[in-house]
Amino acid sequence: MSLKPWREIAEPHADVREGKFQQAEFAADLSRVHAGTANAEYQNPALFFQRTFITEGMHLLLNSVVKRLAGQGGDPVIQLQTAFGGGKTHTMLAVYHLAKGEAPASDLQGVPAILDAAGVTELPKARIAVLDGIKSSPNQPVVRDGQSIRTLWGDLAWQLGGAEGYARVADADASGTSPGKEVLADLLGRYAPCVILIDELVAYVRQFEEGKALTGGTFDSNLSFVQALTEALKAVPTAVLLASLPESKKEAGSERGEKALASLSHYFGRIQALWKPVATEEAFEIVRRRLFSNINDKLAMESVCRAFADYYIAHRDDFPQETQDSKYLERLVRAYPIHPEVFDRLYEDWSTLDNFQRTRGVLKLMATVIHRLWVDGNNDPLIMPGSFPLMDVSTLNEVIYYLPQGWTPVIERDVDGERSETWEIENKDTRFGSVQACRRTARTIFLGSAPSTSSQGVRGVELERVILGVAQPGQQPSLFKDALRRLGDRLHYLNAANNRFWLDTRPNLRREMEERKRRFQDREDVFPAIRDRVNKSFAVGVFGGIHVFTGSGDVPDDWALRLVVLPPDAAFSKSGQSLATERATEILKKRGDQPRFKQNRLIFVAADYDSVSRLKDHVRSQLAWCSIVVDYKDNRIVLDNLMAQQAQASLDQAEETVRRMIRETYKWLLAPVQEARPGKGLLPMQWEHFALNPGAPSTAQEIERVLKDNELLISEWAPIHLAKMLKDWFWKDDAKEASALTVWQQSCQQLYLPRLKDDTVFQMTMAAGAESRDFFGFAQGKDDGRYVGFSYGKRTSLIMDASLMLIEPLAAAAYMESLRAAEEASRTKPVDTGTGATTVLVTGDGRIPPHVKDSGKGGGAAGAKKQFYASIDLDPIQAKRQFADLVDEVVQQFTLRPGVRVRIAVEIQAESPTGFDDGLQRAVKENCNVLRFKSAEFEAGE
Repeated sequence: MSLKPWREIAEPHADVREGKFQQAEFAADLSRVHAGTANAEYQNPALFFQRTFITEGMHLLLNSVVKRLAGQGGDPVIQLQTAFGGGKTHTMLAVYHLAKGEAPASDLQGVPAILDAAGVTELPKARIAVLDGIKSSPNQPVVRDGQSIRTLWGDLAWQLGGAEGYARVADADASGTSPGKEVLADLLGRYAPCVILIDELVAYVRQFEEGKALTGGTFDSNLSFVQALTEALKAVPTAVLLASLPESKKEAGSERGEKALASLSHYFGRIQALWKPVATEEAFEIVRRRLFSNINDKLAMESVCRAFADYYIAHRDDFPQETQDSKYLERLVRAYPIHPEVFDRLYEDWSTLDNFQRTRGVLKLMATVIHRLWVDGNNDPLIMPGSFPLMDVSTLNEVIYYLPQGWTPVIERDVDGERSETWEIENKDTRFGSVQACRRTARTIFLGSAPSTSSQGVRGVELERVILGVAQPGQQPSLFKDALRRLGDRLHYLNAANNRFWLDTRPNLRREMEERKRRFQDREDVFPAIRDRVNKSFAVGVFGGIHVFTGSGDVPDDWALRLVVLPPDAAFSKSGQSLATERATEILKKRGDQPRFKQNRLIFVAADYDSVSRLKDHVRSQLAWCSIVVDYKDNRIVLDNLMAQQAQASLDQAEETVRRMIRETYKWLLAPVQEARPGKGLLPMQWEHFALNPGAPSTAQEIERVLKDNELLISEWAPIHLAKMLKDWFWKDDAKEASALTVWQQSCQQLYLPRLKDDTVFQMTMAAGAESRDFFGFAQGKDDGRYVGFSYGKRTSLIMDASLMLIEPLAAAAYMESLRAAEEASRTKPVDTGTGATTVLVTGDGRIPPHVKDSGKGGGAAGAKKQFYASIDLDPIQAKRQFADLVDEVVQQFTLRPGVRVRIAVEIQAESPTGFDDGLQRAVKENCNVLRFKSAEFEAGE
């Protein structure tokens, strides 16, 4: 549903539409009205009351005046002591026209109701005396009909009774001394009913220097006159005095002004009735009556107000709590066509400015705004804070008139105007430009924050009030929140803290940050900062080492699995030439100037080409914020507490942004792969790329997941796969066994072979296949056609060294069968019963030759041999291989026969002429304990 624009419902007065209003027209001048020279708006009683909204305070005051003039009570003295621009003079004019009686009460809008409330049928005409402290001069007499009048009391008497009245105080006027209370009471009683209006009395009295007499009397004589007059009024039931006094000492002016204000307040305080100031809701009607002629379509007005109220309720979380009250609809209706938030800001914030008058200032400012909106054809349903046309020269001059110097560049750059940041953002982003989201938001913040000062404890406009000042039915509040975030990144004078926003004449820290950003260079500053962040983000995980932005010469060429993170200038792009693959290929092929052999141990991570520029920009911002915070802590720059907190908060936010951007930028995993088919050769090496999930909880775990899911890294391997690899690449027709160490090393070197996590995976795979006869057999070497330490189809302990061999299963089965046949053959030979003993011979190199027999004869009559003993000295260097030979050639002869019990004892002796150090002793003892030696001791020796 489209809402009618305010311009089609509420029509401004002609002077507002045409821009013919003047500041003076909004300034009520009591003396000019009394002299009959004011403009019609103030001079004509009927027109005056037509454009005057009778507030609650004014109603009470006029009621009191009516009763007083009718002799039915009422206050004799009424002091109007309100803030600057609070409507004092306007109230005096209402009393003036009401008491003078130049127009029937029935022609004065709102007056009949006052008379009815006071119980007065007809109000008698009263004599009126106007004493204007600004117009009167203490040392310059006023001449009336040839009579020179020197003092206030002389002027009062002349205005009430002419020459006759003046004669009653002529001596006192001539001498400059105050007439007594009785003289004044007689004067007032003679010309009652009467009204005395004294405006700007402090401005008059403060001109008298103490101890110095002027034609208008002295300081003390004027105070005595005020005291006598207030006392005399009590004695005259149909006489009333209204006097205006400034509210603050600052308005009183000089030191004498402050003294005059204090003294006058004391005398008026004896007998007075304070007037209630204008409430904000009453200001709605005051402004509307003065600026708008009438409401053409009340149903349309109510429809607009209802739509706004419903809109606020529908989006309750985005607007202030008071908008959820049913009374807010009443505020919308009463303030129409101006949004209540405009009045709240002007009366609560702008009225705190020393020279901004509560009523007159609002009228003048709003008249300027409404004229420009009318001329520009503004079609908003309400005039809102976001509607203020600050790009208009007249409007701009009007608002900055009340503000300290320095606001013009703030508005022109950050708020409104064709060269402003807000216009530039909206021109580039139609989502914002279609509703002027940035300009309206900046205007609202300006209206709510410009009157504030840095000395305030809490500054700025709450987010909910910013949205209240811009959003209209049919628009999403989130759009303006997005605009506000964009402004926070771009504007130089916008500040934010604790969800409050304000503009200031001082550039915010963002400008300082932007200037510092230019200092930081890619290689000297940005890349090292990114490297530090990457180091913190990438845990070692499955890798033996992580190398961030490292040259090829510094990446080791060893058996460990290594992750190489490429620098930002070697980014990866799916489209076009990729610098990442070129840099990765260079590292893969070479280690410095030398060729790299263990190529299958490298995995690479590269930055996304399209994200690198944003990452570098965010890093520069983080470095700039960090430098500001450091400089503040080191007292190299001066910041107030709020700005210091903002700098720290911005640094925290920048660091979090960089952390997130690192994850989003370093998103490509690169792995070198090469296809090969046995007997058909190798295909060229290729690079495969895989995207990492930046939202994963751990970067290391995400890399490991991608590697495993795509079979780029094997952490668990089945024996069948190892057997297939051996069959394809290692077992040949003339070689049915392969060195296990060579197989492992080749898997680390050749890209066409599987990439294992580490040698532990390889050893566990061999151990898992040891008990099966489907995959491979084992041996700890081969000598003269015999497998040393042969094992096939049974669990065995494997020692991963150069002697360990993997035997093709058919060859292992055939060898095992030959061993079994030889064993069977040995069983069928007759038993030798001779007396000779079996001797174990050891060759010079420590090997035990097979099938060595006793050389003795006979001995058959003796009983069968039931025990065997043997001892041998092993070469300490070759002990491992020699012991394996002992087990295969001797021990297995016994263990393969049922019922034979075998016991093997190992004796180790070691001597050193220099002695054994503590470290060696500790290591040997610990290892002996682990291996469960019965005894293991070091002795001092002889």
